Amino acid sequence: MAYERIMGLDVIDDQEYQKYREAMMPILKSFGGSFGYDFRVSEVLLTKTADNINRVFTIAFPNQKQMDDFFSDPDYLVVKEKFFDKSVKSKTTISVHETEL
Repeated sequence: MAYERIMGLDVIDDQEYQKYREAMMPILKSFGGSFGYDFRVSEVLLTKTADNINRVFTIAFPNQKQMDDFFSDPDYLVVKEKFFDKSVKSKTTISVHETEL
């Protein structure tokens, strides 16, 4: 089993967002995390948020604790502040669930 989030983002700077992904990937892997799907979307037909969504992806970890530890890791937070916060206008958690990898 794995713990997975489906996320929607409003990416406003693709280059900075790519830098974020590259910088956070080693940290993500050290917590057993991985991306399963990753989409750029051009049209959202139905939504529960007023925020724009132009990127949708899944991110999975072996369990919720490792996910929580990753998102609160000091090294991750430095990368997030440097790249993510400048490149993403909003984020939407679409779903969080347990799944088989």
